[in-house]
Amino acid sequence: MVKNVRKQSIGTAFISVLILAVVIISVISYVIYNKYLIGPVLILLGFLPWIPLKIAKRPIKSVGADILFGAIDTGILGIAALIGASFAGVLGAIVGGAAGDAITDGFAGIFEGRMAEYLRKHKIEEARTPLSASMGKMSGCLIGIGITLTIAWTVIGL
Repeated sequence: MVKNVRKQSIGTAFISVLILAVVIISVISYVIYNKYLIGPVLILLGFLPWIPLKIAKRPIKSVGADILFGAIDTGILGIAALIGASFAGVLGAIVGGAAGDAITDGFAGIFEGRMAEYLRKHKIEEARTPLSASMGKMSGCLIGIGITLTIAWTVIGL
């Protein structure tokens, strides 16, 4: 059961996102030009949102549906952006990313809903709060794009 749900206010979520955004942007700005390093760094940054969850005594498995949604959504969005960029440069990446986001939101929602059902079936409290939803999706998005870029630039060799 989730404890301290009252402590997981919108203010706590906002401050957590803001602090993590500053850290993430700082780290990414440092490694952005090393394409072989950026994927693994993004994966590692994907674990930072777990810190506010742990502080709030929120079990990581309770945000599994949000993490899965973010990973599928942003991981596949990254593929669409890379494909768009290869066809039409920056504009192609923007269009590919935007269209890819709409499509992946649908697919990721399927898996998020299924994961939420699984968690409820196994008596794992997954009630969404501003903190849990924001940190879970932030974690999943960073991990998902990190995996996509790691595969694209090291395995496939783009």
